[in-house]
Amino acid sequence: MNASHKLLFLSFLFSISCDWPRACLTQDSDLNVNNRYTVDAVIVAGTGWKTNVADQQNDRLSSGLSKDLLALIGQKLNSGVLDRLATRLKKELSAREVSHHVLRGDTPDHVRVEFEAVPSSFGIDATVTKFLYDSKQGWSGAGSVGFTVQQNAFAFGLASDGDTLNERFAGISARYENKHVGNDRLGLRFQFESYHQQWNRNTLDALTAHPDQTSDAYRTRQNFQPTATISLAKPLTLEIGVGFQRFQNQYPTAHTEAANALISTLRYHRRLAESEYPQDVDADYNLRVATKLLGTDFVYTSHLAGLNYRVGHGKHQLMDHIVAGSVSGRAPLADRLVAGNSYYLRGWNKYDIDPIGGNRLIHNSVDYRYGHFQAFYDAGAVWDSGQPATARHSLGVGFKESIFSLAVAFPIRSGHVEPIVMVGMIY
Repeated sequence: MNASHKLLFLSFLFSISCDWPRACLTQDSDLNVNNRYTVDAVIVAGTGWKTNVADQQNDRLSSGLSKDLLALIGQKLNSGVLDRLATRLKKELSAREVSHHVLRGDTPDHVRVEFEAVPSSFGIDATVTKFLYDSKQGWSGAGSVGFTVQQNAFAFGLASDGDTLNERFAGISARYENKHVGNDRLGLRFQFESYHQQWNRNTLDALTAHPDQTSDAYRTRQNFQPTATISLAKPLTLEIGVGFQRFQNQYPTAHTEAANALISTLRYHRRLAESEYPQDVDADYNLRVATKLLGTDFVYTSHLAGLNYRVGHGKHQLMDHIVAGSVSGRAPLADRLVAGNSYYLRGWNKYDIDPIGGNRLIHNSVDYRYGHFQAFYDAGAVWDSGQPATARHSLGVGFKESIFSLAVAFPIRSGHVEPIVMVGMIY
């Protein structure tokens, strides 16, 4: 048998023993496969820990990155997307290196993706946490620079945000965090913030008309918030702590007020089905109790509960988000409920709806996405107890790629309709 015949014979034996490419997926290989393969599971692992992103809420990662990792499941394999997610994981975990491996799944033409993080004893990273332009509110931005030493993370940030609250706040923040105090079930965080405020004329006029409803328009706001995060069970995470807020008022005379409160947040995440229609449920409940026992000038109790449901199939995704909140007592402006921003009632101007916020909020948002295209419908109301609630609705369309979004939202009302354009990175 000459050399060419030997080569043909060996090729024939190899083709019989390995039904390429499906049967050659091994547990140790980093595969280069095409988009015929569907992702069944996504695993993130580091030294001494491993997490299936579909099984539990992962407090190691930001909510935005967790959702993007979860969105891989049910999608066709795309090596470019895996590379980008590995880069983001490296930054968030302050890892020396993050690699990804494609492994054989439990069913034909299905695979699982494992990201492996190699820890760094020291790392420095810079993160943009918000960058948004709203055609009514203008620019909002926030970012931080941090470094990690072993399990200890330190971050220092700057912010100028006219979107989240009724006030535009600008200033600095500092944070220390250790997510693994003794074990993976306990983490500690200490957060400090110091901001200067700018106020819209509609808000100042509303404060004059309702002087006893909330706080005065303060000039500065500081907040110190130590918290502990406890992993109660696989789908449940509890955060407890204390928030110490200080407000410096300028009128009618300069003085300082405090809003000190016990705070807790309970989070739940679960994947309902492993099928061609993956479904996910996220829920959270936030409680804030400002009591005289903590030496506060404001006494109030705040409840905020949210439920997110997502179902996907191929490039199609349907999401429903419901939130309800209430505040009893006299809360400062920073802790009142707001709608008409990039989160609730998109397309409406918050200063037209309620320029000092309300103590009641109900909101529902339905989003449909096909690939990068998105369309959404918002409905909700924000009001004060004892007053009638006015339901409002809005529609919007846009483009969304990971955390980047470009959307045009239209308030549904009679008369003149002026759309709001929102563009930027929304987490």
